[in-house]
Amino acid sequence: MSSPVAPESATWQATPRPSLMRRLSRALSGLIDRRQPSETSVLLFTAGLVGVITGLLAVALIEAIHLAQRLFFEGIAGAWPGLGRGWVILLPALGGLIGGLILTRAAPEARGSGIPNVMEALILHGGRIRARVAPLKLLLTALTVGSGGSAGREGPVVHIGASIGSTLSGLLRLSTHRTRNLVACGAAAGIAASFNAPIAGVAFAIEELGGELGVSMLGNVVIAAVSASMISRSLLHSAESFAIPTYQLGDPVLILGYALLGVVTGLWGVLYIKVFYGISDFFDALRRLPAWVKPAVGGLCVGLISFLYPLALAATGMDADLARLGTPVADFIPHIAGVGFDLVEIALRTPLPWLLLLSLLALKLIATSITLGSGAAGGVFAPALFMGAMLGGLFGQIGAFLFPQAGIQPGAFALAGMAGVLTGAVRAPLTSILIVFEMTNDYAFVLPLMATTIVSALVGQAVHTESMYSWWLVRRGVHARHGMDVDVLDGVLVREVMDLTPPTIRPQDTCQTLQKLLVASHHHGVIVVDGAQQVRGIVTLSDLERVMGQPDWEQAPIQQIMTGTVLTICPDETIGAALQRMAVRDIGRMPVTENEHSRRLVGMIRRTDIARAYQRGLLRRAELIDRASQLRISRSGGAEFVELHVQPGALAAGKRVSELSLPPECLLTTRRHGDQMHLLHGQDRIEVGDVVLALCEPQRVADLEALFARRA
Repeated sequence: MSSPVAPESATWQATPRPSLMRRLSRALSGLIDRRQPSETSVLLFTAGLVGVITGLLAVALIEAIHLAQRLFFEGIAGAWPGLGRGWVILLPALGGLIGGLILTRAAPEARGSGIPNVMEALILHGGRIRARVAPLKLLLTALTVGSGGSAGREGPVVHIGASIGSTLSGLLRLSTHRTRNLVACGAAAGIAASFNAPIAGVAFAIEELGGELGVSMLGNVVIAAVSASMISRSLLHSAESFAIPTYQLGDPVLILGYALLGVVTGLWGVLYIKVFYGISDFFDALRRLPAWVKPAVGGLCVGLISFLYPLALAATGMDADLARLGTPVADFIPHIAGVGFDLVEIALRTPLPWLLLLSLLALKLIATSITLGSGAAGGVFAPALFMGAMLGGLFGQIGAFLFPQAGIQPGAFALAGMAGVLTGAVRAPLTSILIVFEMTNDYAFVLPLMATTIVSALVGQAVHTESMYSWWLVRRGVHARHGMDVDVLDGVLVREVMDLTPPTIRPQDTCQTLQKLLVASHHHGVIVVDGAQQVRGIVTLSDLERVMGQPDWEQAPIQQIMTGTVLTICPDETIGAALQRMAVRDIGRMPVTENEHSRRLVGMIRRTDIARAYQRGLLRRAELIDRASQLRISRSGGAEFVELHVQPGALAAGKRVSELSLPPECLLTTRRHGDQMHLLHGQDRIEVGDVVLALCEPQRVADLEALFARRA
């Protein structure tokens, strides 16, 4: 066998010519090596580049949706006008059929909103997202929305931006930490470009992807969000998404009305989650129906709803044009089809009939759940804003009817309702406030927005603890906490990562002694113990700084400045429990005691230890998945997987994979060194202590093992 490298296509032939992406990666890496720019320059440039590309693709998606809408409603429907409004039924089904075929064959992960996929990639896969997701997500979303499906474009743009960040990181061969940051940059850029709202984009990255952001990396996210917003704003020639009247709070008593609206919108957000996943489960249960057909069935159902409800509204005496009952269909696209922001702007400007608001509120919920639950690509952001405008407008009209002297403006309540329903569904209150604020450019309305949004978040959390996105992860077995998977956190014990020799100090020691100890140990906190090593408290650098400068502070005893009430943990508890306990008090370190009934100190655990343990847990999960895959493969063919430990003096030690003379029909796949594991390529060097996984025919195993064993 001429090449030991595991090629991308499962063949036993010679190493294929490097792909375009790999050649581009080598070229970019070589350029950076030659130029030797500073780390800050590289990170800021890549963040800005992610923002620019995401902004361009966000604009491209908007134009693609308009193009698809003209193609379906003007081109196809216009070519056979005899079918009349019947096209309203068929076009979403046709779009779903085309999208379903592409989706199932090219990138199944491109279905749905995409934001939960980004969260999963950050939690479990180091931020790695396939490059093909970006173009396919753009195409599939345009097909869904342009053909009359009920979905938004904002979630897909987040997925697209995250894919761009991941791809660029892969091209530059950046670390997992940098990859995660660029993915967060892409996600923030997606929100910023979608709503012309850079601050909201940054807030979204903090609220939804907060586990992957540190203060040092936040600047990159800001650069990406601002870059994306500048691109979309300059190309779309608009400073805000909606041009609406300026609303004021008016009578301060009305703040109670906005708080009550928060209760209603929070409950509607929970209903949105439950209906959405209920319909998703229904389509998942149709196992005899091919996956590529399901979006077409969903489109057909949405088409039927779009065809029937204008007839029902017109039958009540509503104006036919307002009910969107007419032909050609290109001039009377149903309200619930597509994004629906045109009707949202009308609802913000002028009161709509209450029957229309109530009907569209319910129908948008059902249509969106069917569209996305059947497997089509599209976002949940815009439908939430749409329903919020309808619900808020209806709430405002009821309030104006009951309290005619209060000066209630239904449009103002429609605006607050948008932020309320979005918060109730996705549990990102700061993002919701900033999105609506930046979309309208109206600072005077921030206080009512905050009242509705905060109450909505509290009500939604009380009724259903998981958000629209986190519930998707939970259903896939990923229980996220602080940007980490709880199942991984619960798979590593405190004893495996704790510091066995933490710095300690006695209660009677002086602050001067503490100062010297902190400088010598490079720690920010020290455990206070007595002569029997019983934990008496903890003292930190902050405690010391509070007394420095006071007279004779150097001689003050530690017991005067220490914190006596200390949270502790036991060695046999999980790091998940440790993280949860530390998060409650927002502390960075915690003593480890012998057991729950003892205060005897045996170690200390820090947040940095938990981060290291999380990587160890991820490695264990990856190994389990690999083992399961190996078992399935070995049962279906003659080859088997062999684990090879590289011994000192082995023939393979110190050599590149391409330099090894492997037995025929043997393939090296992965290498693990410590907590790091990656696929093997020809240029990789085998080192002593590595654990190499190989695929080999049984009769060649002995020859292969001889290469990695110690020579006699």
